[in-house]
Amino acid sequence: MGAAMDFDITDDQEALRASVRSVLERECPIGLVRALVEKGTLAEQPWRSATELGWAGIAVPEACGGLGLGFVEIALVVEEHGRFLAPGPFLATVTQFAPAVREAGNDAQREHFLEAVATGQLTGALAVSNREGRTFPPDASLRARRDGDDWRVEGTRHHVIDGDLADEIVVSAQVEEGDGVGLFVVPGASTKSERIVSFDASRPIASLEFDGVRVGRDRTLGNPGACSAALVRALEEATVALALDTVGACQALFEQTLDYAKHREQFGHPIGSFQAIQHKLADMFAAIEKARDTAYFAAMAIAEDDSRRALGTSVAKVAAGDCQRIVAKEGIQIHGGIGFTWEHDVHLFVKRAKTGELLFGTSAEHRARIADLLNV
Repeated sequence: MGAAMDFDITDDQEALRASVRSVLERECPIGLVRALVEKGTLAEQPWRSATELGWAGIAVPEACGGLGLGFVEIALVVEEHGRFLAPGPFLATVTQFAPAVREAGNDAQREHFLEAVATGQLTGALAVSNREGRTFPPDASLRARRDGDDWRVEGTRHHVIDGDLADEIVVSAQVEEGDGVGLFVVPGASTKSERIVSFDASRPIASLEFDGVRVGRDRTLGNPGACSAALVRALEEATVALALDTVGACQALFEQTLDYAKHREQFGHPIGSFQAIQHKLADMFAAIEKARDTAYFAAMAIAEDDSRRALGTSVAKVAAGDCQRIVAKEGIQIHGGIGFTWEHDVHLFVKRAKTGELLFGTSAEHRARIADLLNV
């Protein structure tokens, strides 16, 4: 068992959450999300605020120009981004690319890449999944071979958030050494990218092809063939962040549904006064609270490098998946016919939550991982 953890959110952390929510309310209205979904319009916000206000550098070490805070602070910011369906490179850059560089890179690589993240000069992505969505360990769909002092990366990666937009991409590849895991930073411009038709059009997802891309030593993270532990730790952060993004989207959908139930009338009464609707709302609320609590347990385990971080990560992803199924179903049903229309905002939140379920391991995959971790 790990040591006891303090589960209280500090006043400073609450102030951070309130500040992020206030900014996103102003800078990320639902109309901005709709413009992206309907017209493909990319906006500067909320990424510009994330860099100007220091959110992008929250978990970047102070030596690299960041704030040097922890993963709990990142978790708070990510949940608020999910609540507003915030588009842009924050999730992929801060919770996927940056942890991989931090965990596997040397001091010079951390300083070079993470300082650029903290100042908003660089956006990043993490490419780890094969066509079937499996993330670990890397398989032969992407291979790295030595080429003198450099490496050649050849193959494909799929389901990459911001894969066709990011400046730099950390890729996991199979190498014929050690534990077989190598991590490399590849310029986005050197890959052949294809935007896939995603259920959630507010979050770009791409497939990437690497045609013998040459990677120098300065872009080779750690020792290829010995990066397994670093990749696992980075994936834990990425997975918990995605779970919290899902929780945020579900929370917003619940609040919209609750408000609708208070004002929509049938037979002269608000539908929220009907016991059947109350039961549905109670189920939604309970699912969100469970998912949020498990996700913050995982975030705190990661922040304190607690031995339960691996188990907490998978439990959080499972709870988020269960949550979105309940909240999406009941949210649409309570809204009735209008919940199926394009004009209403319900579908935007449902699509964000359901897409999050499929990335970095489904609930079924993480249940299997939990069983392995518990030896059952």
